[in-house]
Amino acid sequence: MIKHPATYILCFFSLYLLFPTISFANKYQDTVYAVKTIVLDAGHGGPIPGARGAQTLEKDIALQVVLKLGKAIEKQMPGVKVLYTRTTDINVELYRRIELANENNADLFVSVHLNAAPERRVRRKNSKGKYYTVRVQDKAIRGTETFVSLFGRLDEQDESLREKAERENKDILLEENYEENYGGFDPNDPTTSIILSLMKNQFRDKSIRLATAIQQQYVKSGREDRGVQQLSLAVLARASMPAVLTEIGFISNPNEETYMMSEKGQSEIVQDLVDAIKAYKKLVER
Repeated sequence: MIKHPATYILCFFSLYLLFPTISFANKYQDTVYAVKTIVLDAGHGGPIPGARGAQTLEKDIALQVVLKLGKAIEKQMPGVKVLYTRTTDINVELYRRIELANENNADLFVSVHLNAAPERRVRRKNSKGKYYTVRVQDKAIRGTETFVSLFGRLDEQDESLREKAERENKDILLEENYEENYGGFDPNDPTTSIILSLMKNQFRDKSIRLATAIQQQYVKSGREDRGVQQLSLAVLARASMPAVLTEIGFISNPNEETYMMSEKGQSEIVQDLVDAIKAYKKLVER
């Protein structure tokens, strides 16, 4: 009896979850999770500047850090390929950023952003006794935080994960009578649902591990830790790999803005991220 391809995929992922250190037969060696390709995303760009500081814009510092981060990864992590969603001052649609990572079978997606304190309205009285309203920011707020996708958006990964599963089982899909023999990768099949759930949970767990490693490195460098959090973010929602968005500091805080603009500050941030990725890679590949 010919089995549905989902059965093969489920067996593989079951083994992968239960025995991560087992060396599979030769045909599966290349499918064991390893960090080989990383997509780096510099937030915003072009006509969308992101947060504004007193001296600079989020889009510019994010791009500077990402380009330096890519070079540092290639130098310190031989064999790891780095791709970018942008290398110049252009805007890339949010979903297109993660699609680029999906299409290139990336093993990690890291989006770099800068934070800003929220503005609030304050009523003040002028010299004539009349009230007026101004917007103010708390410029004392500082620190780093790293986000994973909101749990409630996990279903948005289904399509990209089905495509990933089919790519990774192309030996089955390339058979001439695939549709006739197997019926395709049916999204309504219970086995398919189990597979997708396993994959989503695994990627979410790895995203949290990477985010935690990033925050730990920031703390080692003396940065204030605002923690690992989940947030509804379009740039992460459709990821078919572990994916995080890290806020490297508050551009609305004058001291942090100066730090993030400086060569010293950017070098420290880059090294924190490289060390975090190294620690994550060692953890998940052992």
